[in-house]
Amino acid sequence: MTDLEEVVLAVDECEAIRLKDVDGLDQEECAKQMNISQPTFHRLYTEARRHIADAIVNGKALKIEGGAYELQLAHHQARHRRCHRRD
Repeated sequence: MTDLEEVVLAVDECEAIRLKDVDGLDQEECAKQMNISQPTFHRLYTEARRHIADAIVNGKALKIEGGAYELQLAHHQARHRRCHRRD
C-alpha cells in the first residue's frame, strides 16, 4: 500500500459518513449530533463521499486524519467498549 496514491478523509468527514450511512440518521439529526448546521453537515458529507468514491474508483488508499472535531469522551468510551467486547 505504500506505493498507492492517497486520498485523505478528514475525521469529521468520517464521522458524517458514520452517522448518516452506518447509523442511518437523517441529515438534521446528524448535524445535531455533530453540533454543526445542517448545510455544513451536507457539505462535509458530500465531500466525504467524493473522497471515498475517488479512492474506490481510482484504486487509491484512503487515509483518515485531521479535520475539525471535538472528541466526546462518553461516546468514545462506549464505542471503544463495543469494539473490544468478546461475545
